[in-house]
Amino acid sequence: MMSYTYKYPRPAVTADCIVMTNEEVPLVLLIERGDEPFKGHWAFPGGFLNMDETTEQCAIRELEEETGLRVRTLHQVGAYSKVDRDPRGRTITVAYLAIIEEPLEVKGQDDAAKAEWFPVNNLPPLAFDHDDILADALAKFGELTTD
Repeated sequence: MMSYTYKYPRPAVTADCIVMTNEEVPLVLLIERGDEPFKGHWAFPGGFLNMDETTEQCAIRELEEETGLRVRTLHQVGAYSKVDRDPRGRTITVAYLAIIEEPLEVKGQDDAAKAEWFPVNNLPPLAFDHDDILADALAKFGELTTD
């Protein structure tokens, strides 16, 4: 692999996975963060991109690492790049939506202290800018599940 040196700083890239059930009152999968920043707060499963994977592969990997849940089909919700969205530094995330029929067993693993399903209309406060991501994910969910 070739080595490069750049004059300009580069941001970190992450991927987040919003998993929702296709039920009358959809459930959303959240993890309780086990590490700072936002330790003890709820968030979508996600994490930093490895150099040898796409953002979609990263979202699938992080979801499985943090909850034990495996999904195959993802729908891109969007890219989120607010300058101050992550207190660790300049980070851009690409968010994906996975829709499953019913909640499956999950367990907090890796850097997730817990993993739990919450009704979409009764969510705890979310870490980072995940409220903004959720609003877009709900719109995408509506587009994908409307007959």
